[in-house]
Amino acid sequence: MHEKAPLISVKKRERVGTRYCDRIRKAGGLPAVVYGHGEAPVAVFLPECRDTVRHITSGEKVFRMSLEGGFSEQVVLVKDLQFDYLGSNIVHADFARVDLNERVKTKVPVHLIGEAIGLKQAGAILMHPNSEIEVECRVADLPDFIEVRVDTLDVGHALTAGELKLPTADMKLVTDKHAILAQIIIQAEVVTAEATTATAGAAEPEVITAKKPAEGEAAAGAKPAAGAKPAAGAAKPAAGAAPAKPAAGGDKKK
Repeated sequence: MHEKAPLISVKKRERVGTRYCDRIRKAGGLPAVVYGHGEAPVAVFLPECRDTVRHITSGEKVFRMSLEGGFSEQVVLVKDLQFDYLGSNIVHADFARVDLNERVKTKVPVHLIGEAIGLKQAGAILMHPNSEIEVECRVADLPDFIEVRVDTLDVGHALTAGELKLPTADMKLVTDKHAILAQIIIQAEVVTAEATTATAGAAEPEVITAKKPAEGEAAAGAKPAAGAKPAAGAAKPAAGAAPAKPAAGGDKKK
């Protein structure tokens, strides 16, 4: 199946290290490592990596590799990729030597084809939580991707990895069979759920009750009325008023 796998020519790296790898990347190359099958790992680089990166991003896993001045053409499998801090550009690749009859575990992209019947309903959207699955199979049987039709998928229904028909009988599914590959939901339900969550999480306004002053105690911060003077002891008689007379029948001086 992979006799026509893309061919990549690599060169052995003279040195290793971050600075040397940065120079390779700036020149348009890609640092890589080749290992496996009981042979020592070899630090290599792809002088021109644009075509190889394009194949990798499109789902290609198996390549034919030749080392300039080194090993003859070998079949290798992409085992690991490192990306830059933005997660958009490949900055390093690991390739493992494999045999076409060797069984390997690797991830395969899942392509959804067809128009789901549930999308005809207003507000319906197609969710694609998992865009790849992990399988175990022979290298010769490893597909670039797996297609799955979603024409009959309706609102409220989901397509799981366990329902997927694998290309060959001896291919095994490694991914959890309950993993959702495709699902149709109503967008209005999502908006309503988000609004309910926001309302429930909103804090109620705090009610602050002022402390009431104790009996006979002036309220804190209260100012006397204009022209009024604070009381000091007994009340003084008004200006010009005659002194109070003793009550009738009171004791007289002898």
